[in-house]
Amino acid sequence: MRIVFAGTPEFAALALRALLAAGHEVALVLTQPDRPAGRGLKLQPSAVKQVALAHGLPLAQPRSLRLDGKYPDDAAQARAALQQAGAEVAVVAAYGLLLPPWVLALPRLGCLNIHASLLPRWRGAAPIQRALEAGDLESGITLMQMDAGLDTGPMLLRQALPIAAHETAASLHDKLAELGAQLIVQALQQAQAGGSGTLRPQPQPEQGVTYAAKIDKVEALIDWRASAMQIERRVRAFDPVPGAYTLQQGEPLKVWAARVLPQPPAQPQPAQPPGTVLAADAHGVQVQTGDGVLLLTELQRPGGKRLPAAALLAGHALPVGTVLGSPAHGSIN
Repeated sequence: MRIVFAGTPEFAALALRALLAAGHEVALVLTQPDRPAGRGLKLQPSAVKQVALAHGLPLAQPRSLRLDGKYPDDAAQARAALQQAGAEVAVVAAYGLLLPPWVLALPRLGCLNIHASLLPRWRGAAPIQRALEAGDLESGITLMQMDAGLDTGPMLLRQALPIAAHETAASLHDKLAELGAQLIVQALQQAQAGGSGTLRPQPQPEQGVTYAAKIDKVEALIDWRASAMQIERRVRAFDPVPGAYTLQQGEPLKVWAARVLPQPPAQPQPAQPPGTVLAADAHGVQVQTGDGVLLLTELQRPGGKRLPAAALLAGHALPVGTVLGSPAHGSIN
């Protein structure tokens, strides 16, 4: 099948590779413009652009697709490229730009989106992180026929995936990227086959709609007034980006892994303030939270590497009684 592919990060690149391996003709690739990255802030191509260049695919990187927007010349050039491509269908995965109505209407079979949640739960920009943060027991992939709304289009295929107890955003991302690549290949096979196996769009349920807002860096600062369970979920949800952290004497201390400790029997002495270090040994750093104790097991100091807590403590003391962060920082959701 002759397709246009629109995507930017590795999640999308995996789907593009799968489509190429399945023998589909990619007439045009749309991806975000190169962005500065790394210590030198040199312009870096997206993961999708790298795949496109490796396979010699036609490529466009418009800053916008809105003909009446800030970059009308970019949009006009993209429209000409899309019209020339003459694709039967567009496949969209984590592209990062809104598709205006003229794009949605261009391919004969419309635009199919690979979305990393079980719609209608977690429409929006950060479905993987928000599912982990909320403590969801499952996630999944929904293939959706795109419309003008925010992830509101009818569903074509939908497959659930259980969320493991210690899942991080990185590990769940990789599982969902692989599942999404499999499902889009399956969907296009069904579309080509037609007949009884053809895709049948189903409207999304009206109940259970939630929105996965884009992650704000301010959310990464741990608020120790939250419960140990809330903080542990957020640590996993923000691994690898933006990375949860606390403050020790004003310096950031990243927290990459943590575990909720069983609640001890009631004790006569008063509870320590949230953020207080209760113990620091080979097992990790125990920190009092607003509800329960969290054991920090993997940490990172500024300019250093991610280390097991025991290794970090060997060269950097965290005395018992130290109060991490500040109750005035962070947010409890």
